Amino acid sequence: MAEQTREYRDRLFCFIFGSEAHKEWTLSLYNAVNGSNYTDPDGITIATLSQVVYMGMHNDVAFLIADEINLYEQQSTFNPNMPLRLLQYTGNIYEKLIVMNRRNKYGRTLIPLPVPKLVVFYNGAAEQPDETTLRLSDAFPAHRRDDADIAVRVRMININKGRNPGIADSCQPLAEYAWLVDAIRENERHAAPESAIDEALERMPDHFHIKRFLEAHKAEVKKMLLTEYNEAETLAMFKEEGRAEGRAEGRAEGRAEGRAEGRAEAEQKMSLLISKLVAAGRTSDLEAVANAARREQLYREFGMA
Repeated sequence: MAEQTREYRDRLFCFIFGSEAHKEWTLSLYNAVNGSNYTDPDGITIATLSQVVYMGMHNDVAFLIADEINLYEQQSTFNPNMPLRLLQYTGNIYEKLIVMNRRNKYGRTLIPLPVPKLVVFYNGAAEQPDETTLRLSDAFPAHRRDDADIAVRVRMININKGRNPGIADSCQPLAEYAWLVDAIRENERHAAPESAIDEALERMPDHFHIKRFLEAHKAEVKKMLLTEYNEAETLAMFKEEGRAEGRAEGRAEGRAEGRAEGRAEAEQKMSLLISKLVAAGRTSDLEAVANAARREQLYREFGMA
């Protein structure tokens, strides 16, 4: 039962492209992104950190191929902190590989490591270019960026329907995934989320590679999509609540630093509550976070009051 609940928290992108049962889709995506022509799906080793959960977000897809470790993330909102997150994920995966292979990172022998390749697949509603590069150095003080001893570069690819046709044409499952996301988004203009999902799944063309797979796991797929929808709505609400609370506390103190500290503390506290709810599988309580009275009850329940 615990395993089933965890699967419901997976993102659909991970469910499709991080599946051991369909590594040919993962390979197709890799070839499309890199312009390569690997043909053996068994050459892929899935290494996803499926238990890394933070505010409902976790490592979507990670896999080894040749001498590379590829970390793929799907994002429906632009996140400039992806270089930091993927740096942390990469470190965790390296640690996992070191333990699995019984290596000694404190020894005198150099441990060979796969080359990290970091990609974010963006499919949000806000306009973004077809492709852009995010860098960890963007977070450093401008006058020190060239002096940093760590460099992280993340390739962000827009996979919305109609964008990057070369990549979509080279990976049919990705094009089909983009179609589904676009169909749900269109349906939400006239229907509730659950109905929008049902309608999109029913209208999916029969020749789509992923259709039979999604139909076979329809209950899980719907829960994944609804969970993502609820989390996105709730995260937006609690961020606005945090800004409002921070402004109120700041006004009471009458200092700019008071506003900043109050806002940061409120957002951090609500962020922790969201994380605890998701980790406990209580996604049905996410909307309650936007209600101040109910939120205080949840704080007390989780010992955060």
